[in-house]
Amino acid sequence: MNAGEGAPTVRDNTEARRFEALADGEPAGFAEYQRSPGLVVYPHTEVRPEFEGRGVGGSLARAALEDARSRGLRALVLCPFMAGWLRRHPEYRDVAMDSRPRPRG
Repeated sequence: MNAGEGAPTVRDNTEARRFEALADGEPAGFAEYQRSPGLVVYPHTEVRPEFEGRGVGGSLARAALEDARSRGLRALVLCPFMAGWLRRHPEYRDVAMDSRPRPRG
């Protein structure tokens, strides 16, 4: 990050069913979710181009998975960005369900 740029802040906008990130006081991105009993699905994460590379996506993924953990929910991660982030952060694998297709046989 450049000098003067703070870490993104993330809030849960329950009405919109998404986590929203603010960076430098501006909307920087969001991660959508669908909650049901025992499960939360993360279908899509989006970061505005001008905020890419500043930790916004990672902050969203971390907040979403921490929220799932705190609620005792399993997380089904369908979003390619969040799935990639999860592969690099094994400390959250206990929360995530494996969404890869299983081989038949």
